[in-house]
Amino acid sequence: MTTHTAMSYDQLPIIDLSAADRGPQARALLHAQLHSAAHDVGFFQLVGHGVTRAETDALLTAMRAFFALPEADRLALDNVNSPHFRGYTRTGDERTGGDRDWRDQLDIGAERPARIPGPGEPPYWWLQGPNQWPAALPGLRTAALAWIDRLSAVAQRLLRELLTAIGAPAGFYDPVFGEHAHPHLKLVRYPGSAADGTGQGVGAHKDYGFLTLLLQDTVGGLQVQREDGRFHDVPPIEGAFVVNLGELLEVATNGYLLATNHRVVSPPGATERYSVPFFYNPRLDARIDPLPFPHATGAPGITTDPANPLYAEYGYNELKGKLRAHPLVAERHHGSLLAAA
Repeated sequence: MTTHTAMSYDQLPIIDLSAADRGPQARALLHAQLHSAAHDVGFFQLVGHGVTRAETDALLTAMRAFFALPEADRLALDNVNSPHFRGYTRTGDERTGGDRDWRDQLDIGAERPARIPGPGEPPYWWLQGPNQWPAALPGLRTAALAWIDRLSAVAQRLLRELLTAIGAPAGFYDPVFGEHAHPHLKLVRYPGSAADGTGQGVGAHKDYGFLTLLLQDTVGGLQVQREDGRFHDVPPIEGAFVVNLGELLEVATNGYLLATNHRVVSPPGATERYSVPFFYNPRLDARIDPLPFPHATGAPGITTDPANPLYAEYGYNELKGKLRAHPLVAERHHGSLLAAA
């Protein structure tokens, strides 16, 4: 008699990136695990990444100090003032799937001068511009920009190992990153359940870049949709990043690698949850070529959604997402883009 064991979803695969430095056998095992996690799940927990507790504490200390500021100080950085979608978003002002997300956050990117699109230039250049920083916390700028640099290096290494794991050239996508890449960092606070009982911390969605590395606290609330169609909790692991693949990798591999739906359920009552997602994104003008790899012929194809078209140039994808997620910014600064959508 054959017995079937139910698949366990108690934890995501755990990938130790430091195995890449422990000789051919350990690296081969890393690649097998990474291949399986990216192809079968699209999510995993990353350890052995080299980011120290001191580096993490520096960022978390600065982030908590920001959310402890008086509301007036935070609102002085309201992202409605930024045509580049940078700055502070009040609880309930961001949308996912058309519904409000019950969280507040600070959106940060690479610190660059504003680029206003000229005649005939793609409108996604609006996404390049300066961040907004609280004058009372000069250390936040230092900690956040250091985190962007640190996690960009981790993500670059991880992407190269992932491509190697599926038999692709490790540096195939190096040219679309470099000094003009478009990383994105969010400092997020979930204040607990909304007064009306709304439980959407963040609605179900997929990320539209290459890789997301999430630092979450011990409260929990992140859920990933698995093969059974249900959303399963992701228990926090001390010192680990939760990694998920974005839609660009799914498209580049014709569906062989998975971009997976995920969401955040608001913590109960007045319990606060803090998280720091980092999005490893290419240049805004990058065109993402299909990845040459041995499994390409057996790839199942991408999941298409007519309400969420994907574009060849990365910047159009991010601009589409920002216009939907931040309607107040869009209405103030980009009415012509909304009219054309």
